[in-house]
Amino acid sequence: MRSYSELEKKSLWRYFRAVSNVPRESGNEAGMRKLLLKFAADNGFKAVEDSTGNVVITCPATPGRESVPPTALQGHMDMVCVKTAESNHDFEKDPIELLVDGDRVRANGTSLGGDDGIAVAAIMALFTDKTAEHGKLEGIFTVGEETSLVGASGIDPSNISARRLINLDSEEEGVIFIGCAGGIDTVTELSYEAAEPDPRLYPIDTMWKLRISGLLGGHSGAEIHKERANSIKLAARILHTINRKMPVMLSSFDGGTRRNVIPSAAEVEFTAPAIFNKEIKTIVDNAVSGIKNEYAVQDPGIKIEIEQVPAKGPFVSELMSYQVINALFTAPCGVAAMSMSIPGNVETSTNLAIVKIAGGKGSVISSHRSSIMSSRDNIAEQFATCMRAIEGSDVSFSDGYPGWQPNPQSPLAKLCADAWKKETGKDAVITAIHAGLECGIINSRIPGMDSVSFGPDMSDVHSVNESLSISSSERLLEFLKKLLADMK
Repeated sequence: MRSYSELEKKSLWRYFRAVSNVPRESGNEAGMRKLLLKFAADNGFKAVEDSTGNVVITCPATPGRESVPPTALQGHMDMVCVKTAESNHDFEKDPIELLVDGDRVRANGTSLGGDDGIAVAAIMALFTDKTAEHGKLEGIFTVGEETSLVGASGIDPSNISARRLINLDSEEEGVIFIGCAGGIDTVTELSYEAAEPDPRLYPIDTMWKLRISGLLGGHSGAEIHKERANSIKLAARILHTINRKMPVMLSSFDGGTRRNVIPSAAEVEFTAPAIFNKEIKTIVDNAVSGIKNEYAVQDPGIKIEIEQVPAKGPFVSELMSYQVINALFTAPCGVAAMSMSIPGNVETSTNLAIVKIAGGKGSVISSHRSSIMSSRDNIAEQFATCMRAIEGSDVSFSDGYPGWQPNPQSPLAKLCADAWKKETGKDAVITAIHAGLECGIINSRIPGMDSVSFGPDMSDVHSVNESLSISSSERLLEFLKKLLADMK
């Protein structure tokens, strides 16, 4: 395994290191703003911070290119922060530890933040490249993209003169995106009074702990079509099978980390009448066999364990436990519909993202996406209906964000596709993506904006397995440089 320092002979990787050294979980972008504003000051670029926390940096046109209309290059400052159970990484203060594995950059025990750190680094590298030729460039660096795209929603149009936008937040080289899904979240809040198990039926000093781990997880927009397992749904499935045979009282349920991450681990503590102890083990063993067979191809590392542990409350009543288990088991999750207009593209999906239940309160968060807004809202309402079956639940929806309507006649998309063909000899794929991109929101706030999105090869984003292709990232920067040089 090579040292990352070998890559830093190139400015792209020096800037990626600088970005990776700054804690930047969504909502904690102050360090990134400081880095970007210092970068602008050190290089004599004009920079402005808006009231939402976004930063816009202006790079003047190179000599002879002053008449070229300005172009905006855009990426987001924040990242999704997840880590392995063994990692002691502190996302509030520790830098991401970068590793080189062949042609990939990875992180040590955490998500990498290539989404979207490589975009920020590429823009910084391009702005400081003395050999680059381009018209006026505006670097738009947004906050809170990973939490409902709040930065794009609050962008100040007065800071942006460009009407061509290149978003660098995609993860497949040679693909130019001209549209994306819109999204909305369902948030369910629970409260309950502690219930005491009947000591004549339930064990007094022990209960069960069900652990699910080893799942691949991933980005709930970019990888939902891969049909990977969802740890919360697996836990609900096993609990539902148990609950059909016997009463169950939940003690805690902990699964998922972020609304846009397919949950890769879950842990549930519960109690059941002691006379069923042997049957519980049999039920779980049978479920494990079936689940592993079902996901042998798309998620082969699934690990499911159950053991008896010391009992601790407070417990959820039998009735409410039944309602919670049934709601999680029946709620929609995964791909709901494929697009009829763009073959192979997911149209509508749901990600049951987070469940936290313990100590008399709980929450369930689910993320819904669709390129058709009525379908987005319909699947969200289906999910909400399941959650309302839980007595005393309080179900609400986030404000949501709009989709980005594809424009096959986009002049910028044609320009990029022609440049890709010239550079590589290959036809670019022009399509839409199921993940949410900021282009739709920015377009809605800046009339006349023509947008595209592309980026280097990345895999398993929003997970501890996230990796970024070194060669693809370097090709992206060179392509971007040549594209801007040819723009008129």
